[in-house]
Amino acid sequence: MSSAEDFTRLPQQMWEKVSSKVKKAVVFMDDRCAEALHWSGGAEVLLEAGARNLKQFSSFEACGVNEPKAVFVVSTLLKGITVDIIKDIISLSHFQYCVVFTTVPHSVHLFANDVTAELEGSPVFEQFEEKLCEWMGNMNYTAEVMHAPVVFAPVSQHLLLTPTFTHLFPLLSPDLQAINAKRPEKKRFGSLLDVDMHSLPVELQLEIKSLAAALNSVFEATGTREESFAVGPMSRIIAGELANHPQAKNRRKTAPNKASIIFVDRTMDLTGAVGHHGDNLVEKVLTVLNPLPGHVTDVQVDMLELTSLQRTPHSQNTVAPGCLAQTQSSAAQSLWEAMLTNKHKEGVMEVRRQLVEAASKEKLPIKMSMGRVTPEQLCSYVQLFRSSWGALESHCGVLQLGLATAQTLRHPHLPRWDACLAFERLLLQALGDSDFPAVLRQLLPLMKPRGGEDSLSSGSRSGEDECGPDELILLLVYLYSLADEAQPADQEAEEEEEELEKLERELIGALTLVITRESQLSPLLQKLTGCANPEELTTERAHSAMEKMFETLRGLSHTRDHLKQLRSVYTASDGVHQATYRPFLRQILEEVFHPDRPECPDIEHMSGGLTDLLKTGFSMFMKVSRPHPSDNPLLFLFLVGGVTPSELRLIKEVVTTHKPGTQVLVLSTRLLRPTDIPALLFSSQRLTPDIGI
Repeated sequence: MSSAEDFTRLPQQMWEKVSSKVKKAVVFMDDRCAEALHWSGGAEVLLEAGARNLKQFSSFEACGVNEPKAVFVVSTLLKGITVDIIKDIISLSHFQYCVVFTTVPHSVHLFANDVTAELEGSPVFEQFEEKLCEWMGNMNYTAEVMHAPVVFAPVSQHLLLTPTFTHLFPLLSPDLQAINAKRPEKKRFGSLLDVDMHSLPVELQLEIKSLAAALNSVFEATGTREESFAVGPMSRIIAGELANHPQAKNRRKTAPNKASIIFVDRTMDLTGAVGHHGDNLVEKVLTVLNPLPGHVTDVQVDMLELTSLQRTPHSQNTVAPGCLAQTQSSAAQSLWEAMLTNKHKEGVMEVRRQLVEAASKEKLPIKMSMGRVTPEQLCSYVQLFRSSWGALESHCGVLQLGLATAQTLRHPHLPRWDACLAFERLLLQALGDSDFPAVLRQLLPLMKPRGGEDSLSSGSRSGEDECGPDELILLLVYLYSLADEAQPADQEAEEEEEELEKLERELIGALTLVITRESQLSPLLQKLTGCANPEELTTERAHSAMEKMFETLRGLSHTRDHLKQLRSVYTASDGVHQATYRPFLRQILEEVFHPDRPECPDIEHMSGGLTDLLKTGFSMFMKVSRPHPSDNPLLFLFLVGGVTPSELRLIKEVVTTHKPGTQVLVLSTRLLRPTDIPALLFSSQRLTPDIGI
């Protein structure tokens, strides 16, 4: 029987195929593959296998005369810009031996080249090998092209991320309009639930086929037969593609192990993704610290505290940053697990405990202190290690996580977390008492440029706990995702619609003013407006971006309309208890682990085939037992569009309470910060992801 641990070890095993080819080679790798490697042992894995150097996959890189071998590792199709970059690097170098690994399987390359017939061998890869020899300048030189599914990042014992598919996100109502615009009027879809694989843009089809192939490779490597279930339109398409994968059908006939996999669209619960109710340390670390360059999940940890350098405006670039991925130290890995799946206070206490334990082990002069953990206290413990190079090297992983915690706790933006949480609680209560326009109007007074007279007179500490445009956009997403929970309006529906439109115009105007007054544009604002700095941003561009944003916001309350049972994530106040948010994932898991095993109509079984069709037919006139997600000892939850650290803790708690002993492994496209959701919601690339064409 396969365990969750077998699956989290798999990513490292998948890199062995690459490692076997890197001896005496310079390795060129794109950012997505580099991020997967980062969590699977890092560059050390390839250097220990004999690689001479690792370089960025870029046309501006090349090798010298004494470097005759190159290995390329890419997460894209061998087409378009990817081919151009490989050609540029080879043309500027003196290679005699080139190996290319792509995470996209040959079957998807055939589909991308409009080849529907089943062909023997790997003709697309063989043709590319000939091109490589041409570019190297000698057809007798050696070229190899192969598929390696190095797409998974084992971020924790119970979480696998897919950096290659980090921008894959469930479709929204504007996407339905875009799909319908290219179809004849009589063949247009009524809802996202009607959209099928073949009606999607080719780029998105290729992305989904690549993901299904990657999942199939995981189940194949572990000899697992999966039963697939889906909640949400995009999940149905992905689960259906996996069920119909050509190699999967053969695997299921002989696989000795069994598992269930439930695909869930992130859009089923946006409230949980943008909310600040998650009492989790890692969620705050990811939010306030800057991302590691080229990475989506990991962050930069300032390591200056471990040196004797003076802090100056330029000292940040003197010492390389630390990070959260600590794959070489078991103590650091256990600390990371605690930070990721425990409550905030428990996580911080564990950081202090491990720092004290490490200092005591090295006989460093530590001063014990009980009570509240402060960033100053954590930094004082970390600084003790400066005096001993051996101690610093032995405990480097724990020290980086300790510094990440200290830098988060003292970060000037952290007070905004509590400010957002307070507003969210007020909005939750208001939804049970008022109609939606009345609740939405409560945000209008907040829509003021930062540092204005109003904020100074209210005693805001230099804007530290003052909501900026990012936080205001998060509150809008939070509220619109709950719009259907508001009380019905007293006036006619038409009047309410008019009032809402008028209010939205006011909000668009107010937000436009807020954004154009910013002295710096956050990464989120840069994505929304398409401007890198305030000088580029005109009032017209800001206003246009806000109008588009509200078009998407209006559809957020309807993402669960097709569900029959799990339609709400809100419990209104009953006079004794306050109104509360009910996480969608909790509801799903409670259904799955219910002792009576009820059949939930919203968790759709997708591992179809003839047997399932026959069962569906027979079920009309006799009782037929359908597969249930709790049938198997191992359960995968695949969150399409991202998972939050607080949801990982929630999953752990629900499993422990309802079915202890069950193994649950979470797979997802990314580990979410709250601001990731607006960037994904308002992206123009949902339908046409970058796959290298």
